[in-house]
Amino acid sequence: MELEVTSVSRRPERLAGTASAIQVVTGEDIRRSGASSLPEALRLASNLNVAQINSSDWAISARGFNSRLSNKLLVMIDGRTVYTPLFAGVFWDVQHTFMEDIDRIEVISGPGGAQWGANAVNGVINITTKAAKDTQGLMLLGGGGTELRGFGGLRYGGELSPTLHYRVYVQHFERDGAAFPDGSGAGNDWQFTQSGLRLDWHASPENLLTVQGDLYDGRIQRPAPGQTEVSGGNLLGRWTHTISPDSSFSLQWYYDHTHRSIPDSISEQLTTHDVDFQHNFLLGERQHVIWGLGYRRFYDEVTNPTRLALLPADDNQEIYGGFLQDEITLVPQRLTLTLGTKIEHNDYTGWEIQPSTRLTWRATGNQTVWGAVSRAVRTPSRVDRDLYAPATPPFTALQGGSDFQSEKLIAYELGYRVQPTPTLSFSLATYYNDYDDIRSVEPASSAAPTPLVIRNGLKGHSYGAEFTADYRVTDAWRLQLGVTQMHLHLRPKSGSTADGSASSEANDWNTQVFLRSSHDLPGNVQFDIGVRHIGRIDRLDVPSYEEIDVRLGWQATPRLELSIVGQNLLNARHAEFGAPGARQEIERGVYAKLRWTY
Repeated sequence: MELEVTSVSRRPERLAGTASAIQVVTGEDIRRSGASSLPEALRLASNLNVAQINSSDWAISARGFNSRLSNKLLVMIDGRTVYTPLFAGVFWDVQHTFMEDIDRIEVISGPGGAQWGANAVNGVINITTKAAKDTQGLMLLGGGGTELRGFGGLRYGGELSPTLHYRVYVQHFERDGAAFPDGSGAGNDWQFTQSGLRLDWHASPENLLTVQGDLYDGRIQRPAPGQTEVSGGNLLGRWTHTISPDSSFSLQWYYDHTHRSIPDSISEQLTTHDVDFQHNFLLGERQHVIWGLGYRRFYDEVTNPTRLALLPADDNQEIYGGFLQDEITLVPQRLTLTLGTKIEHNDYTGWEIQPSTRLTWRATGNQTVWGAVSRAVRTPSRVDRDLYAPATPPFTALQGGSDFQSEKLIAYELGYRVQPTPTLSFSLATYYNDYDDIRSVEPASSAAPTPLVIRNGLKGHSYGAEFTADYRVTDAWRLQLGVTQMHLHLRPKSGSTADGSASSEANDWNTQVFLRSSHDLPGNVQFDIGVRHIGRIDRLDVPSYEEIDVRLGWQATPRLELSIVGQNLLNARHAEFGAPGARQEIERGVYAKLRWTY
């Protein structure tokens, strides 16, 4: 509850007092879980729906609408947005932050459009890495096993002056492919290499300059028609200036370039430029104001196969706007009202407004009650507007929605946090979401089944609750519990022929339960176990399943750590996602890891 978070209001605040359903996964949580990738680490946040599709693909969402192309979740890494305008989602197979560098992952379930803009509809994930001064010295790690067949990494951090620190890293891994239900291999082994750097310069007590970047290259095997090739890089610069103890501003710019080549499918090169400015200050004694401006430009180039196409093949897009948030103290130390909105312009639908109202009541020193009403939108992607099949006229199979509009959400939230003792805390978040203009794929007319057209033919609602508990049984033993219940219902709008119950927009379970135990044993030994139950996905006919992950670690010396990790140990293999005809299953895996620091 004392952790500091920044994702809710775009400034540092205690987790205990935030008016949002937020969970924090720390770097220590990740290390003790044995997670070797970002999606595996995100399983530790029980307010997310994380499903592995095959060896390299994941479906990740919050509060429903999970799919291979999930598009209502905003993901940031050190302030850099990693979603693609191709489908308004994330290619998880190229998000490979050096795991040992992660400081924390803040996961918000619920809308964040008033702070972060379009596509922060059902949630926000903000991944923050450690400052360069906190990663000094040499680190070597490596290992391998059955599914994670081999991996290695090297990081070095140094000091150029007392105010100037840096780090560089390189990592590589090779993973085995998934399996088909009959046990045969799916043939999608893959390998990936990434390197990067970070430089932090405290030019003065008031000024911090950060420069960081990454380069990556990977190959994902496919039995047919051939391997997928991915590569890219990014560069980010940020200046943070402290004006006074109650006022500061930051200016950030980043460049991102990605390349993805998929045989017999759409291949893409995407270049992104982004500039963001924000300023926060106190207005009088009871108002904390934050405002900012942002501009982003995409240049998207695709190569189309013959069976489908994005038209036009090359596209430029601009997004710009600003936000304003006013946190008003109504009763000192007790009652706070936060009003905010983001106004943003995109090339498809013009100006979009996303307001939010949040109320926080600190009933006692260890209890917080909060409520919120928010509006958020998911703006159109290229898939919504520009996708056609076949690649040349006449488009007899599929036509893009030339008038496709933003998907809209009005969300109502109510939450409660309490820490009855220093070693025990609980959190409960409930919500009701009202959706409109949800994407549908339906016949152009009732007279013929084809062509299909992409429209805003669905509406609906969802409701649910997210409960977490954290109990420090002793100084050496910690228990964590997470329970999430969710129900989503879609139905056709007037005049639409879409089938809400069969929509591929919502491939969701109703219930998931997580229990984690972290125990420090004598002899510098750590024993960690995670148990999860994931409910049935009715639309895809994916059965419910239970799994266990186990880690046994030994700090052999202050510099050397050895560990063995077992993942998905209950079943030889199990399905998490995918239609029955093409579904792949995730196999049991064990790997050993060595970490040495100097």
